[in-house]
This record gives sequence, structure tokens and C-alpha cells, in this order.
Amino acid sequence: MRVEIINTGSELMLGFVLNTHQQWLCRQFSDLGLNVDRQVAIHDDGVSIQQAVKEAVQRAELVITTGGLGPTSDDITRDLVAQLFGLSLKEDPRIIADISEFFARRSRPMPASTRVQAMVPEGALVLWNHHGTAPGLALPTPRGWLVMLPGPPRELRPMFRDQLIPLLSKWFPTPATFACHSLKTTGLGESFVEELIAPALSSLVDQGVSIGYCARIGEVDVRLTARGEDSSELVAEAVIVTRRLLGERVFSETQEDLAAVIVRLLTVNSHTLAIAESCTGGYVANRITNVPGASSVFLAGLVTYSNAAKTDFLGVRPSTLEKHGAVSEATALEMATGVRNRTGATYALSLTGIAGPSGGTAEKPVGTVFVGFASPEGSIVQRFLYQYDRETFKFCASQQALDLLRRGLSQSKVSM
Repeated sequence: MRVEIINTGSELMLGFVLNTHQQWLCRQFSDLGLNVDRQVAIHDDGVSIQQAVKEAVQRAELVITTGGLGPTSDDITRDLVAQLFGLSLKEDPRIIADISEFFARRSRPMPASTRVQAMVPEGALVLWNHHGTAPGLALPTPRGWLVMLPGPPRELRPMFRDQLIPLLSKWFPTPATFACHSLKTTGLGESFVEELIAPALSSLVDQGVSIGYCARIGEVDVRLTARGEDSSELVAEAVIVTRRLLGERVFSETQEDLAAVIVRLLTVNSHTLAIAESCTGGYVANRITNVPGASSVFLAGLVTYSNAAKTDFLGVRPSTLEKHGAVSEATALEMATGVRNRTGATYALSLTGIAGPSGGTAEKPVGTVFVGFASPEGSIVQRFLYQYDRETFKFCASQQALDLLRRGLSQSKVSM
């Protein structure tokens, strides 16, 4: 079957907003065994939207639109699609009640303009929005279905997962002859990952296994798929080979991000964590606290940016700072042990470095970062170099710190 996605929004075309739907939706469909054949982004004007939808429904069994379902004057997708299909719009009292409750929970009055979101094309299925006010809509087409989803990712993603996926399984049953498995890795670039696994998987590729790589800063996903009666067995064998060759570089096979893996490992073993950050300015703590349930394992995060703060809050000795400098192995070690001792955490991380663009030396160039890890079994410090812009530097340093912690947790013999 053919799947097409239409992303609407002038803000996308002007470059003011990043089109995250492009990657996220394609990934969801690939995991369902469905390939996206075409994806376009267009301005939210009448001619562009109607033309794009008209062409897509003639080609594809499933067409997804994103955006244009809200209450403002530029949210016109719903009206234009109804007009294109020759359907009347009728206000749905259930949606009015749902929107009213949304504002009541926030102790805010319901703006009159939001009622437009309750206008439903004749014959459409309503996809309820539990994170906003604009419901999704699904309409049958001559070839299959047209599904209109809201634009904000925080609304679109749960609606897709919780409501659309069950519908897709009814509309387009995935053949039992499709198998897919993904492994998330860190610490190696895409080309190095391929060099490690591709030769060993060549015979399985000849039998129908496909290997896909998705590279991001600090991570590479390996996706193994196959179609046919032996697809599950072939993919399972490919996973075993890949896992063996990549070893501890694999940190998840369930789509967990690295911070979520850390929180899970700490929670399972009833252990706690504290973090002392300098150059990353709280970035590592932010990633940890983005994970639900982090409060049960994360004790404290200290941003000790100045030398005085390192001394006052972490107990870093002035003599260490004077002799070795704030960006040094010795300082990172005392930061990690200091925050662990002062909070009573089972484990602790520390980061100190030079984010740039200035401040580097020949011995410690811009991009240098020291990451410390303290545990009941001892403490270590590792040095890295990430010569990127400040934001990318902070992410890479945080990724390295979390991965150092993950490996430490995996190897720890600390009893529960």
C-alpha cells in the first residue's frame, strides 16, 4: 500500500519551526511495516492544501495531514478538506464538552473561537485530543483513508500512538511476514557501526534482511527488517549477530532514550544519583528529569559554574584549582566525589570543560571536557574532545556522561 504525508504550515516553509513530523511519522510507519512513499510540506493556503490532498488521495491508500485544525484564522485544513470532498460541517457537542472541560481543568475561560474545532465533516471519525483542544479527523477515500492530525507534536504523537495505530491495524492489517527490530547505540559513528556489522550480516542480507542506519548526534540506530515466511527467524538471527559485534555500545532495543535507560537501571536496583555540572550548565540533570519517575532516584543536580561554587558546594580544594585548573582531571574527580559525599547518592557524575568559542589553550583546546564518575567501588575520570558549537558540545558531553554512568551501572557489584 502507498502512504503519503502532507505537512501544512507556513511557519515550516519560512524556517521558523523545525518539521519534526517528517522523521517521527516515517519512523512510526516503518515500525508498523508500512513505508512512506511521499512526504511534502506546504504553506497553509487554500490552493496548496486542496491541490496536495486531491493529488495524494488519488495515489495513496493512506494520506496523513498535519496541522491546520486549530482555532485561528490560518487553521483551514478541516474546512478545505470538507469543501474538496463536498461534505457539510456539523458541530459535535461531544467535542464542545471536551474543549470546555480542557479549559475548566486549567481554571481558564473557554474562548469562543475554539468552538470551530468542534466542526466535523459529515461521516468523519473523531480522534480525541487528550493533550490539547483540536481533535483529529479521519475520512474514507476511494482508495482508503485520509487522516487529519493536529500540528503540535505533544498532541499529534499520543494521538497517533493511542488512537490511530489501532485503526490502522483494522484498515490495513500488517502481513505476518514482516519483522522489524531496532537497536540503539552510542559511542560510534554511523560508518564505524556499518564497518563492524555489515560483513558479518552479508549472508543474511542475501536471504532478505535489510539493514537501515539512522544517525543522530551521539547515537546511531540500527534497524533490521525482513519480509517473507522466515522473516522473524532471519531478523532474530541478525539481532544476535549485531548485538554480539556492537556489545556494550547497544543501550536500548525498546526505543528508550539513554536518560530513560539510566532512570530504569537506577530504579530497579534502588540506587540514587547526584550530578555536578559546570560547562553543561544543568543539561545532564535536565535530561534525567525529563524521564517520568526520575524523582525516585535523582537526588540533586548542582551547576557549579564558578571556582568558588566548586569549592563551597562540592568541596573542591582551592589548591586543586590553582595547580590543575577548573578544567582538569583532578577537579572533575573532586567534583564527582564531592557531590556524592554531600548528597549521599549511590552514584555521581561530574562535568567540567571548555565549551568555547574562546578559552582554550594548546594543552586544553576548546571542546575539551572531563567527565567524572564516582561510585562505592571507586572513581574514574575520562577526557573527551568535542569541537562543536556550544549547544552540540553540551549534548555530546551529556551523552558521554550518561553512557559512562550506564556502563558503570551495568558493571557494578553494589548490592541492593
